[in-house]
Amino acid sequence: MRAAARRRLRTILFLSVGIVLTALGLVGYATDALGDLERDTVDARFSIRGEQEPPDDLVVVEIDDVTFDELRPQWPFPRRLHARMIDRIAADDPRVIAYDVQFSEPGPTERDDFLLADAIANADGRVMLATTEVNKRGEGLFLGAPQEVLTEDLGGRLGNGLLPNDPGGVIRRVSYDVDGLESFAVAAVEVASGREVDPAAFEGEPAWIDYYGPPETVRSIPFSGVLRGRMPRGFFRDKVVVVGPSAPSLQDIHPTSTSTGGRLMSGAEIQANAIATVRRGIPLGEAPGILDVLVIALLGLVAPVASLRFSPLRALALAIGLGVLFVIAAQLAFNGGTILSVVYPVATLVLVSVAVLAVHYVTAAFERERVRDMFSRFVPENVVDEVIAHADGLRLGGVQREGTVMFSDLRGFTSFAETMEPDQVIQVLNRYLTEMSEAILDYGGTLVAYMGDGIMAVFGAPVPQEDHADRALAAARDMIGERLERFNDFLRSEGLGEGFRMGVGLNSGRVMSGNVGSERRLEYTAIGDTTNTAARLEGMTKGTPHMLYLSEATRGFLKDPPADLVLVGDLEVRGRQAKIRLWSLADGESSPGERAVEEPIGDEASSAAPSAAGPNPGV
Repeated sequence: MRAAARRRLRTILFLSVGIVLTALGLVGYATDALGDLERDTVDARFSIRGEQEPPDDLVVVEIDDVTFDELRPQWPFPRRLHARMIDRIAADDPRVIAYDVQFSEPGPTERDDFLLADAIANADGRVMLATTEVNKRGEGLFLGAPQEVLTEDLGGRLGNGLLPNDPGGVIRRVSYDVDGLESFAVAAVEVASGREVDPAAFEGEPAWIDYYGPPETVRSIPFSGVLRGRMPRGFFRDKVVVVGPSAPSLQDIHPTSTSTGGRLMSGAEIQANAIATVRRGIPLGEAPGILDVLVIALLGLVAPVASLRFSPLRALALAIGLGVLFVIAAQLAFNGGTILSVVYPVATLVLVSVAVLAVHYVTAAFERERVRDMFSRFVPENVVDEVIAHADGLRLGGVQREGTVMFSDLRGFTSFAETMEPDQVIQVLNRYLTEMSEAILDYGGTLVAYMGDGIMAVFGAPVPQEDHADRALAAARDMIGERLERFNDFLRSEGLGEGFRMGVGLNSGRVMSGNVGSERRLEYTAIGDTTNTAARLEGMTKGTPHMLYLSEATRGFLKDPPADLVLVGDLEVRGRQAKIRLWSLADGESSPGERAVEEPIGDEASSAAPSAAGPNPGV
């Protein structure tokens, strides 16, 4: 596959993964699949924002454990106590007395009910009572009578005290109305301000309660303290006063957005926070849905797009960094009153990033297998992994190493092939190439190319080998010895003649190896002067008794020179100005006259040695 095609495929895979998983994130957002987790992040943002200062004109009168200890009444309290409480607070002229206690049914005594009704009437329209029992017309009851008795005769007000609960009983929001009756918080604000609350502020959904902090953040005083006159005169002037139970035994305590450490908030304080939220015009609201969608899309596509330009780890680091910046931005937006969706963008970012990383490593694994398959045809199996490691698993770049280049050729094969059928020629050629290739691979060489019956191989590249010259010489010995003999035996057994001789040239030095060609066709090769000289040496064996020439450079690289290495002489090589000292093996096919010019490796080689052991090949 062309490199450009592979890049296009990777681009398609990355973008496809990003688009599909981003779409999945958008579907999750649209269906609120992770709503509980998203709401938990809002709670976390409250915690990070920290405690806010409640207004001075907001106070809670708690029916708490202190009240039960001091007054020792039974619950429900006698309604005369509530009447006294309303009288004491109303005397200070508050903005509203939001009484979070339900008086829907008649009390045990008419006298107490009368005292309560009288206290409400004397408060001049500043009392607002809670109820949870509403008929289909959105109307409640007061002391068993229609709510008109409260609203028209006594000047009081009813508000629905129910608040929407999230899973786990967590109270995070306040509604404009419940069952057709304005909520407790909305009614209290209207009484305190004398103006109607615009339902448009709720945008058709329950509004987030903008809690000032954890439980007991809003100033509170005991119910018993007010009844016993411990509050100074005028304490409740112009204040929003919420009266309600907080003692755990009354079971009106709940988890909220700010219930850290398992602490629960009393219903009265929750209502106080809800009233403050409505008074401030619903300061905390969700971001427009289109903004959340854009953020999800942006974070979902950042990893695939970045992976097209950067390495997988750098793309992942970029995605993580962008995710961290987004979380910080979401917190700053929350502090400013805007709730951005966090779970869906971050979940999409993480999901897409992991998927893109997986796609990269899967495609890289396939590419490595492709490279492995390609190189396993030319390189010994135990070297393939090293080749891939040096190549980063994809494309081999050019490397320059010390190595030994081998060229070999079968003498007379072209004339031999002209007399045979093509399929027989291929059969013979494959038999020969198999024998010779096995010798090269067995000694750790890299098969670079087949050129008809010629072979080019390199030792020491692309994977470094300290003993590359020894390996090359050992492979050459095997090729012109046992393997050539076995091939010739095959020819004789098939009646195809007496066999062939070979020519092998070895030269060592700096070798430049790597992929050459175009994006449509790549080949691994080794180039340079070392390669050219090795090719010349192979050609120079023609017409000589030697099937192997190795250069002085190769002899110098041998770690363990063999005893049968003999000097051929200083010969001229085409393309080089200086002569090259050549060596060969003392093969048994040299005649006695020809061997006379050879000197053992241990003797001093004379610079006046014959220029060739036989006819000058003119290479």
